[in-house]
Amino acid sequence: MTTERPLILTVYSRAYCHLCDEMIEALQGLQGLFHFNIAVIDVDSDPELERRHGETVPVLMHNERELCHFRLEPSIVTAYLSQIR
Repeated sequence: MTTERPLILTVYSRAYCHLCDEMIEALQGLQGLFHFNIAVIDVDSDPELERRHGETVPVLMHNERELCHFRLEPSIVTAYLSQIR
């Protein structure tokens, strides 16, 4: 019996960011269609993350691949998730 590792999408975010909240909420709506976990990382907790993503939060990533930033692009994300599953 093989067990599939859970897919983790990462949202680089920051506190008091309404766009971040909106992206996370929209992602939660997609979790019913595609089984994945959401990791939320505060870019302000690490100077390198703040340097890399600070101007474009929220940023949605899977591993090293950026899927979108500022707003969730449902068509891009669903096409990507369909392709890798």
